[in-house]
Amino acid sequence: MEKYESKQQQIRRSAEQIYTALASFNNFTPMIQDKVDEWSAEDDRCSFKVKGMTVKLCMVEREPYKLIKIQGDELNPVDFTFWLQLKEVAPYDTRMRIVVHAELNMMMRMMIGKKLQGAVDQMAEAIANALN
Repeated sequence: MEKYESKQQQIRRSAEQIYTALASFNNFTPMIQDKVDEWSAEDDRCSFKVKGMTVKLCMVEREPYKLIKIQGDELNPVDFTFWLQLKEVAPYDTRMRIVVHAELNMMMRMMIGKKLQGAVDQMAEAIANALN
């Protein structure tokens, strides 16, 4: 299992505000629906197409104001789980990090490893920019 960790992002909101915004896939709709095809969201599940590939996600664990754990559906081509971690360091100063664990064979690691790291960093930055 490979681990990809984003750069830490500062968000000028309380951990509670950030958690509330991210703890439901329904809240992602304004940010994501025009960037992917066939976006569909419920509170704890979503699906979409990107480059012709269907991706299904499910929130499998939530720890209020600290952690949201999201797992890919077993039908996804890559087995992965990612965490959105929050740490409030001061009022209206929360640090966020995304950690992805993905099951990649050697060939996949060589082909998409660096791209996946870049995508994790971009996703963390995009979330921080949307919430700041």
